[in-house]
Amino acid sequence: MAHASHSPLGGKLLTKPFLVLLIFALIGGFFIARRFIFGLGDVTHMSGGYPWGIWIAVDVIIGTALGCGGFAMALLVYIFNRGVYHPLMRPALLGGLFGYTLAGLAVVIDLGRYWQTYNLLLPWFAQPNSVMFEVALCVMAYIAVLWIEFSPAFLERFGLTAVRDKLKKYMFVFIALGVLLPTMHQSSLGSLLLVMGSQLSPLWYTIWLPLLFLVTALAMGYGVVILEATVVTNAFALPSEQRILGRLSPLVAWLLGGFLVLRFLDIAYRGHTGLMFAGDLNGFMFWLENLMFLGATVILGLRSTRTNQRLMFLASILLLLAGSLYRLDAYLVAYNPGNGWTYFPSVPELMVTIGVISLEILLYLVFIKKLPVLHGVRPVQSH
Repeated sequence: MAHASHSPLGGKLLTKPFLVLLIFALIGGFFIARRFIFGLGDVTHMSGGYPWGIWIAVDVIIGTALGCGGFAMALLVYIFNRGVYHPLMRPALLGGLFGYTLAGLAVVIDLGRYWQTYNLLLPWFAQPNSVMFEVALCVMAYIAVLWIEFSPAFLERFGLTAVRDKLKKYMFVFIALGVLLPTMHQSSLGSLLLVMGSQLSPLWYTIWLPLLFLVTALAMGYGVVILEATVVTNAFALPSEQRILGRLSPLVAWLLGGFLVLRFLDIAYRGHTGLMFAGDLNGFMFWLENLMFLGATVILGLRSTRTNQRLMFLASILLLLAGSLYRLDAYLVAYNPGNGWTYFPSVPELMVTIGVISLEILLYLVFIKKLPVLHGVRPVQSH
């Protein structure tokens, strides 16, 4: 397999976009500090009926799916031996690195007794029958695996190529874990919803939730790879990745098509098609997310899309919006705990989420400018 040569992008760090992102990250940090000092009630609208708010739904449930680019590309490059996609591997890993690491941060922020997080690693506190326990361990392990998989970029940056070469001899172990762990916990994020029973709308509740969540994670991973490659190559005037991305489009189209067929057939089999046309919020959100899924499927399935960067970009946006909405709906919108419980995120909650996302983008810019992440790069002086 031929490996692409990676280089730092170079250029100024303190640009206007960087400073704007830094401001939002600092605002988010301010409210995170208040949460740790004064407790969850100081900054959130979470309650006994809604113990999971927007931090879990967006930063973790959606954020980890957006971080599945490395997982999705590893399947193609290392499992199915599609070496043509290798130039996209390291940027995808970087996106996954931040998506999962900051999701881990969000979980710690969300925990009531955050100072006891280490109990997850103590065998005498293990809960082997708990899906949430399995998710927690898998995510923690996958974060470590991602940092190890990405470590060659650090080793190359500091001239430690001999160490990098020795690490590569054992990298197959971490690559295998990098495929296994997301498969486990992304499906388990769907399994977590199975315990909700009648509290979750039948338009989302199904025994197929583990498979549907895994498929959306893969599809969103490919969507992020397409979006990232398109935005970065255009923003920094790099060689286009369209030739490689065009090969991905039919694969993602088939993946999304299978998702839609399974979902609609399952609802029909269970006799809940009437809920699609109930005219309520759940029905509206159901059609909104599925129409976006369908739009992405159709666009990616067009032969002309393979050579059209704008269509690929549009399809990736639709795909990521649809996948994000599907997960948000399942965890918040379509969930009804009863007993009059209601939830809408507070301004501080929203600012923490925006701050975490801003920090992720900010760090991504730092890494691609200072570390050998992108291939085909001519270092720039300022951006």
